[in-house]
Amino acid sequence: MWSNRSKIRFVSVLILIIILLVSCQQRDYPTDNEQLSHEEQIVIRFSHVVGENTPKGMAAIKFAELIKERSNGHVEIQVFPNGVLYKDGEELNALLRGDIQMIAPAISKITTLVPEWSVMDLPYAFKNADEVHSYVGSEIGQSLMKKLNAHNLLSVGVWDSGFKQLSNSIRPIEHISDLKELRMRIMPSDILAEQFSSVGAYPKRIDFNTVFNQLQKGNVDGQENTFTNITSKNIHSLQDYLTVSNHGYLGYLLLINNESWDSLPKDVQTLLMDTLEEVQEWEWQLAKDLSAERLQEMEACECINIHYLSNQDVQKWESAFEPVYDYYAGKYDSKYINALPKNQSHH
Repeated sequence: MWSNRSKIRFVSVLILIIILLVSCQQRDYPTDNEQLSHEEQIVIRFSHVVGENTPKGMAAIKFAELIKERSNGHVEIQVFPNGVLYKDGEELNALLRGDIQMIAPAISKITTLVPEWSVMDLPYAFKNADEVHSYVGSEIGQSLMKKLNAHNLLSVGVWDSGFKQLSNSIRPIEHISDLKELRMRIMPSDILAEQFSSVGAYPKRIDFNTVFNQLQKGNVDGQENTFTNITSKNIHSLQDYLTVSNHGYLGYLLLINNESWDSLPKDVQTLLMDTLEEVQEWEWQLAKDLSAERLQEMEACECINIHYLSNQDVQKWESAFEPVYDYYAGKYDSKYINALPKNQSHH
């Protein structure tokens, strides 16, 4: 029989073993980030070039807050908006170098690496955001995603900005011919350049963060962008005319450096992907709502002349832009055009 002292010693050892086993299986991270050492905390620097009051800016903040809460501070998403860390033309190279871990560039910016992605820039390729999401999620869309892997990039989602409108300071753009000889700012995309060149305009590739200054100096006459991006940079204050054309989709690819991703523990990868999936759905609805709100604000301010294209106008514009599709098909595989939702209805 065991003595009382032996029993107490045995129970104490047993309790100690149980505590050690539990501590090995479960780790609670303190909610105060300052309590974590540099080795313990995982920091992901997320750089983007638009304002915090845009769908992308607000979604980035929400993503960071949810990750901090759900990881108890173990994972921190540091968001750098408005190009404060890296400018429009710098962030992709910074990501490829591993200087930052995450960016959300406009899809047009990716065409310098994977030019086939410029199918998304084709005028009137999509009628609404749902068509965009279906296309990206389809087999052809996923094949475009995989092309990014060759450049050490992993795409972890798509966020909407909305559909682009046209503004300028010279004259109302009511007919496609009104674009002739206007100097229009574009993102770096051969398809966007061809879009304006095909109708006699002069496309100018300019970083988003300098668009306001370039318009102010008179170096360009106009630009194309979404309602939220136009208002966030107060671009409409420098323009006299706005045409609600909805002629092209503007969205963002969420990109992570592959090496950075592979270095993360599996449970952190799962947390990030699950949270991003949730935030993506939220961001899609937010983009839709904010676009409507920003248009109403511009209508109410009476600070810019607004023209709306009719359905008949849109058909004429779409026909006028057909050469841009021919241009794309001549340079890249036409399968990306054939897979567009508007072409699927013909089969």
